[in-house]
Amino acid sequence: MGNVLVVYASRSGETEKIANLIAEGVRFSGNEASVKNVNDIKKESDLQGFDGYAFGSATYHGDMLQGMKTMLFLAEKAGLQNKVGGGFGAFGWSGEAPDRIFHTMANIFEMNMVSGPLRLKSSSLGGGIQMAQDYGK
Repeated sequence: MGNVLVVYASRSGETEKIANLIAEGVRFSGNEASVKNVNDIKKESDLQGFDGYAFGSATYHGDMLQGMKTMLFLAEKAGLQNKVGGGFGAFGWSGEAPDRIFHTMANIFEMNMVSGPLRLKSSSLGGGIQMAQDYGK
């Protein structure tokens, strides 16, 4: 059984909902999941000791939220190479944040990424609940 850390940065609460649904999917697959707000990650050691990671942020003005940017700088020093990873986020218009997070995890952190980032306008639209849970599985 693995242990997955799901970290989110949210403005309106939608990315937090997606984070919790991803964690639900992780648990459905027989693993453990911890969900944390990005503001609770203060040092590299807060990121260590997990088998997998999902990082997510809302897209705001074409970019991820500042808290996620700061956390990604910490994560770069946390030794996440070869760990399983995924990127996700909610968006209104453009949705760049999940892609940038995903590619940072894949190319900078050298993680083993799942098949692409999860981008949802809302967890309650168009099967979003199921898609987020499946992403966690």
